Amino acid sequence: MTPELHRRIGFEIELLAPAGASRLTLATHLAAGCGGRVRPVWHHDSEPSLVPGLGRFLHLTQGFEVLRADGTPLVTLVDDITLVAGLDPRAPARPGWFRVLSDDARLLHLLAAHGDPGGGLDTVLDAAAKLWGTPVQRFGEILRLDDPAGTTIALAAPQGGERERPCELITPPLATGHRDALDELLGPARELGFTVPHEAAVHLHLDGGPFRAPRALANVVRLFAHWREPLRAVLRTNPACRRLAPLPAQLVAAADAAEPDTATLRAAATAGELTKFFDVNLTQLLTDAPHRDTVEVRILPGSADPDAIVSQAALVELLLDRCLDPEPFPAAPARDGSAVPALLEIAAESLAGRD
Repeated sequence: MTPELHRRIGFEIELLAPAGASRLTLATHLAAGCGGRVRPVWHHDSEPSLVPGLGRFLHLTQGFEVLRADGTPLVTLVDDITLVAGLDPRAPARPGWFRVLSDDARLLHLLAAHGDPGGGLDTVLDAAAKLWGTPVQRFGEILRLDDPAGTTIALAAPQGGERERPCELITPPLATGHRDALDELLGPARELGFTVPHEAAVHLHLDGGPFRAPRALANVVRLFAHWREPLRAVLRTNPACRRLAPLPAQLVAAADAAEPDTATLRAAATAGELTKFFDVNLTQLLTDAPHRDTVEVRILPGSADPDAIVSQAALVELLLDRCLDPEPFPAAPARDGSAVPALLEIAAESLAGRD
């Protein structure tokens, strides 16, 4: 029997469209199933740069928000650049698929505000060009927008390599009926031939408010740091999943202090160069201006099975319940083979505490 979830949770589930299909295929199918509509949106991400001296390119790629008949969001479907296995990097771009690139996050947000994700490559930079008063230049299939001094603002280019096939499903926060909500998305995806990618993961976004208190935050750090291997064993973390890492040693040391405080935890996170790309994303808890006030658990394996996803999320919930206890989260036992049973025992005690 699939357990019930008790917290408000947003899910991110990575899938791969079959050859010849795309994330728009699934978006259109889901919209038809609920009597809703598809709204094109931009998805912000970054990728390594081949330009010397430039560490990364920021880019906008095409995503699709599915809205129900009453206008409420059902799901958003976007690209995920970590998904590459099974794609043909030499495949030409399919008609209508393109991306916008820049090296400045502020410019990229401005381009997103003035460019139409549902429009075409030929016109995507036109509105921004009017802001700068400069023409869009074409170099073969690539469009370039410079400022009046000749500094490049953005590039727009066809997106090949079958990048239309990666499909990350992003749900709105779900307060109840988690399993049925996931089945409404994943059932049609499986019917259309969508599969779980080689590098896939499932991410959970749980409300961050309860974990902002210093002791609760420290306990979350202790859980994911001191129980890292048992957690990955119990949850069956995908070894091919990218953008995962153990929490920085500076943050772990601050969490292990007898009386952790917010200022010290924030300073340690900065010293340890904490980003979202760790086993658990705590960045939104360590700022006074969160973009999305959540704890993001990133180590669940990829899956298209709502029962499996909800069952693993239920275990994460129970362990996070223990993090709200003011007592420090215990250290993992050193004996071989005893850490996993001990972790499950902590979850069982949290479950018993709900009764």
